[in-house]
Amino acid sequence: MKAFLKKDLDDWLKKNIPIAKVVRLPERVGLINARQEGVKASSADVIVVLDSHCEVMTDWLPPLLEPIVENPRTAVCPLIDVINSDHFGYYPQDEGGRGAFDWRFYYKRLPLRNSDIEKLPRPFENPVMNGGLFAISRTFFWELGGYDEGLKIWGGEQYDLSFKIWQCGGRLLDAPCSRVGHIFRMGGKNRPAAKNAGDFLSKNYKRVALVWMDEYIEALYKRNPRLRKVDAGDITSELQIRENLQCKPFKWFLENIAPDLVRDYPPIEPSDFANGSISSTVLANMCLDTGSREKGDIILYVCHGFGPQYFSLGYKKNIKVENEQFCWAAPRKEGTPPQIEHCHKDPGPGQIWRYDPETQQIQEKAFMRCLDVDTNARTLFMTTCDPNAKSQKWIFKNVDSALIAQMYPHI
Repeated sequence: MKAFLKKDLDDWLKKNIPIAKVVRLPERVGLINARQEGVKASSADVIVVLDSHCEVMTDWLPPLLEPIVENPRTAVCPLIDVINSDHFGYYPQDEGGRGAFDWRFYYKRLPLRNSDIEKLPRPFENPVMNGGLFAISRTFFWELGGYDEGLKIWGGEQYDLSFKIWQCGGRLLDAPCSRVGHIFRMGGKNRPAAKNAGDFLSKNYKRVALVWMDEYIEALYKRNPRLRKVDAGDITSELQIRENLQCKPFKWFLENIAPDLVRDYPPIEPSDFANGSISSTVLANMCLDTGSREKGDIILYVCHGFGPQYFSLGYKKNIKVENEQFCWAAPRKEGTPPQIEHCHKDPGPGQIWRYDPETQQIQEKAFMRCLDVDTNARTLFMTTCDPNAKSQKWIFKNVDSALIAQMYPHI
């Protein structure tokens, strides 16, 4: 396959798509810089960025171009469908969602507004692009400074470009009539990064935040304190672009473009009802643990209080694991342990929990069962609540009993 990407590819393009050109770089520079080099080599009025692992559908291009013709300070994204990485089956998505993020910079989606739904299938405003597929005026792209050349490999570039577009007088749209299939990254062996990559993702995120997010960078620091110590490099040129274009503050972006982002992912969350390790009262020095897995069952393990043993019961009444992406979920079958699943934006009964500081029980809402432990097998299971059962008593390291009583005296 590698051999085809050289002379064979050149010969095929010369015969079948003579207008196409291949730009080869002397070494691996990562996705962001490679895209930038592609833009530099282009000459058309509009550039279209696509990942290599995509398949475009019929008439995918005109819906991307029309809004740019109407307003050149526009970037337009297609709706991205899913191509299965194993058998290449094509699975259309719904009519779309609006891109967003939480304060760990995980990409999220917000629902369409009523005004967006009423105008479908016309393009709708999108706060944050997915990143890999979009069209933009070449002139507008370079007016914005292109990608920040201090961003390396991949990650953060979608936020950098989205914030630039909105805060500097442009608009970002999704076009439902343009459909492009995309093979998404699955688990498995990753290729090594480019030379001297280091912790490029943290550096990228910090650069974007320092340049565009103003005081809201503190929300990122709160979720990821080590980001404060990351060396973001010289951002003078990016700050100069922002000053030259008289770009708006990040508060304007949140209030006018993505007000529901602040509602669903508040920069400053209310205090936790409880957090820290959760230890058994009947098994000495044994704590609840995720087993260092993203998904699976909650287990018991010797207490150490870090990482996979850090849980937080927060204002949404869900119990999050340490990285805040995954939450406890009630199992359907009685006698089985709680499971770890992706947190729901609006938790349903299966992800709503209560800790009672008096009985020391942990109860879920879906089936009204409590967490118990088999002291002989040292296994966890959900069962009928019994306030007198010592095996159902758990100690949350940090508990705000007054806040618990105020927020939910009962589930």
